[in-house]
Amino acid sequence: MDDTEYGRFVDWDKMESGGQEQSPKVLNCNDLQELKQLSRQGYWAKNHSLRAKVYKKLIKDIPCRTVTPDASVYRDIVGKIVGKRNASTLPLPEFVDDRQVPTYCLNTEGVGAVRKVIMCISNQFPDISFCPALPSIVALLLHYSQDEAECFESVSRLLACNDPNRRLVDQTFLAFESSCMTFGDLAGKYCQGPHKLMVAVSEDVMEVYSDWQRWLFGELPFNYVTRVFDVFLVEGYKVLFRLALALLKFFHKVRGGQPMESNNVKRDIQEFVRDISKSVSPEKLLEKAFAIRLFSRKEIQLLQIANEKALQQKGLTVKQKRQNVHLAVDAENFKSEIVSVKEMRDIWSWIPERFALCQPLLLFTNQEHGNSLSRFFMHCEGHEPTLLLIKTSSQEVCGAYLSTDWNSRKKSGNKLSFFGTGECFVFRLQPEVERYEWVIIKHPELGRVSATVDLEANSSQDTADGTDPSDRLSPFLATRHFNLPSKTASMFMAGSTECIIIGGGDGQALYLDSDLNYGRTSHCNTFNNQPLCSETFQVAIIEVWGFEDNLHNEERPSTLP
Repeated sequence: MDDTEYGRFVDWDKMESGGQEQSPKVLNCNDLQELKQLSRQGYWAKNHSLRAKVYKKLIKDIPCRTVTPDASVYRDIVGKIVGKRNASTLPLPEFVDDRQVPTYCLNTEGVGAVRKVIMCISNQFPDISFCPALPSIVALLLHYSQDEAECFESVSRLLACNDPNRRLVDQTFLAFESSCMTFGDLAGKYCQGPHKLMVAVSEDVMEVYSDWQRWLFGELPFNYVTRVFDVFLVEGYKVLFRLALALLKFFHKVRGGQPMESNNVKRDIQEFVRDISKSVSPEKLLEKAFAIRLFSRKEIQLLQIANEKALQQKGLTVKQKRQNVHLAVDAENFKSEIVSVKEMRDIWSWIPERFALCQPLLLFTNQEHGNSLSRFFMHCEGHEPTLLLIKTSSQEVCGAYLSTDWNSRKKSGNKLSFFGTGECFVFRLQPEVERYEWVIIKHPELGRVSATVDLEANSSQDTADGTDPSDRLSPFLATRHFNLPSKTASMFMAGSTECIIIGGGDGQALYLDSDLNYGRTSHCNTFNNQPLCSETFQVAIIEVWGFEDNLHNEERPSTLP
């Protein structure tokens, strides 16, 4: 066992051994694509010394701020900060949870070193206000560091990364909370079975998802978290979402059939992740993670920006007692003639997390405002997004989440034309629940035609006209980013004095006439949906709901024109 150079803080009795004799001793590779493959395959996973050297090289290559604390800074300050205090009982700064400091395979000296390094990080990075992943990262890197000072320098470089397109470690509550919202958005789109279970068994699904980083950096056993860190250093933050989604999928597969109590779901997931070796190997976890067909890093970054803006507007920028999002649909204050409180909460679990922060606000109902399309538009314009609910004379219930202000229909004059974004979806609630999202979410290859080129072109145009690209690019996804092979894949919503249409291409998901009396529904290419109710129907009740505090204005984090 090579414990002389990189094993000072390691308890070798706790480390998995085996395979070191046959494992590679060197890595001669600078090609990113090859590095990706090697990290995913675990090329350096069985050689402790090689992994330490790879980590050192990858971290050294991170672009950082000009003045980034290094090993010599640590040696200068550690004595003054720690003094004669017992390292193992050092109090940690408030931006980490003192109860969640993993020890992994560290020896006694290593356990104390974790606290010393974190204290010195706190001294040198006064802007850090919330960083729950830090103890795990420090503990992990100590296994592969020659001394505390080297570990301190490595962690400092991760924290001081100044590449705007390379997010590594959340360091504020705003960044952390928006990443939880982004994970919730991704779980709702890519883990629909597990997400449905979470909504059913938890009082507040976002409270469950707020643990997503803890699953990776806190609960995973050491031989799993090191494999996570291998790919993270090469590929960045996006792989963390992938791996947490894979954990959620495996939890659903292994535990989904067992009874769960709402107050124990968080604990159940934590226990599953801690004991994951009983059911899932590190290789299977990575295989599952990279089989998930996520949207691009750029789109996820834009979604993160939108979620941060929503939190800022709500004033939720510092850690506080989490507000139960179910209060958004409060049983005492919510009243609909179409859906129950529980049904509305289910719908609320489908919408983008940045809008789930808001209270539902009734904008239009035919029972109060009459069966008139002009009144429908009058009450709905200026609101974005909106939720359309329909109850038919046969007691069927269906609807649509519509991402864009109905006022956008005027941009084409009197011509009926489609607008909206890929966040739109249609659904039915009665007789059974089913949601249909944009077809490209399940088949992203349809949207990859010249996506990168158009994104770059739009970014250049936005910069040239002095506007912030994040204010105009739409998460998940503005169709103008793509030259889609078929226009029917992007027919989201359209309206005129004669009718409104949701979804298009070989049919329409929803069509309502100018009197809001009669409608029809069929399969359409945009959502690849089944008819949402009887194919022709008479409207009994129609309601449109907005999102309180999200009136359409220049400041709001919305989907875009």
